[in-house]
Amino acid sequence: MALPALSHPILRSPFRHRSATNLKRDSSNSTKLVVAHHMVGNTYPYTIDNWAADIALAHESGLDGFALNVGSDEWQPARVADAYQAAENSGTGFKLFISFDMSALPCSTASSAETLRSYITTYASHPNQCTVDGQVFASTFSGSDCTFGQGSAAEGWQTQFLDQLTGANAVHFVPSFFVDPSTFTQYDGVMNGALNWNGAWPVSLTPTTAASSLSSLASDINDATFSGAVEAILNSSVGSFDTDTQWLSGVGALSSETKTYIATVSPWFYTHYGPDSFNKNWIYLADYWLYNKRWETLVANRDNVDVVEIVTWNDYGESHYIGPIEGAQPNSQAWVDGMNHTGWLAMTNHYATAFRTGSYPEITTDQLYMWARPHPKNADASNDPVGKPTSYQLTQDLLWAVVFATEPSTVTLTTAPSVSQTFAVPAGVTKLSMALTPGSGMSGTITRNGATVVDVQADGFTFNANPTTYNYNAFVAYSTSG
Repeated sequence: MALPALSHPILRSPFRHRSATNLKRDSSNSTKLVVAHHMVGNTYPYTIDNWAADIALAHESGLDGFALNVGSDEWQPARVADAYQAAENSGTGFKLFISFDMSALPCSTASSAETLRSYITTYASHPNQCTVDGQVFASTFSGSDCTFGQGSAAEGWQTQFLDQLTGANAVHFVPSFFVDPSTFTQYDGVMNGALNWNGAWPVSLTPTTAASSLSSLASDINDATFSGAVEAILNSSVGSFDTDTQWLSGVGALSSETKTYIATVSPWFYTHYGPDSFNKNWIYLADYWLYNKRWETLVANRDNVDVVEIVTWNDYGESHYIGPIEGAQPNSQAWVDGMNHTGWLAMTNHYATAFRTGSYPEITTDQLYMWARPHPKNADASNDPVGKPTSYQLTQDLLWAVVFATEPSTVTLTTAPSVSQTFAVPAGVTKLSMALTPGSGMSGTITRNGATVVDVQADGFTFNANPTTYNYNAFVAYSTSG
């Protein structure tokens, strides 16, 4: 049964952004897009008004569109219809495309493809449908094993999906197949590109792999904060373009005349389901300002990336949402409720603009962003049968902060009434961190010429030394001078 809607105000970003445009890849006009992955499965209580609010907030925050993750629930087509109607009503040109969740949709028989084709034909001519060279843009989450009753996955996708969608319904297909990119040629003729879902995080980094690099310093991985040597190993993995290089090589081997590469960016990852539900309990390392560093990497490599997909707008169960907490949750309230992430959304326009244009925009308002986990990494929860998440050792007991300053300024971060650090920062973007204090909260200020221009108070946050349940999600607080 779907969960009831959660009460949450729609927060407005101070940033404005140009109207979105249709994605058209050719030699004379290469338009880049920034989209967010939107879980339709978490929108059971949505109305058109909810979609309109999401679209307005996303557009104001620098996004060009949503990738609509659709699953097998019978009510989801109605929510997708509302999303397309709200996008059209917005008058912004906000783009939508379907991302088939093949971990949920059936795909073992030929008839299974009927649902997929129906989504394409229903919205192929919609004014807000994202297209590439006149073809309907579509993606997936998973699907490399979907045969649709044919002899192979490639044959299944080709004969039951692509070949039956022609003319105005023809598809530009950019799936996220979880396979070695060197094998993409097995899907030649099916794939017009690829979505590198796991490129957003250093997914191969674990305490074991980190320890193998640290040698005699391996025991340090269990410390609350790390030495410089440990930090150097972990920090170097955050925001990397290494997997993108592999995926770009795989895409390059495809024979498609027009190819699209989608890179991902994400601010966090923590999921905490026990064996009695989804049996998912782990983190990926998201310290060291993952969201900012990954964006910087994608901007630096923008010549090789067509679309950036933010993972995600509203996947609460994996803690990487940047939108408001609303709609329905997949039984993730224990680690999501009260953990606002819209600060990450508020800083997105800066990077999205740089990705689209190749130049970082001028900073016109002072901004201070701060985030932290709500308890020490090594704390023992008093009543949590699920246990600590896999790879929790990789994280540190630190407050992470990012400053957007219009001019040189003084930034003060505070983690207890008598514990603070002061930093002189230049104009531009500066990344800062500071050790957290158990039993206290966090706050920060930007001052200039003796006056406070930004004041952040993380109301509701305490770094709790004695948690009842585990929570490695992030609490994000921010404020701006605008």
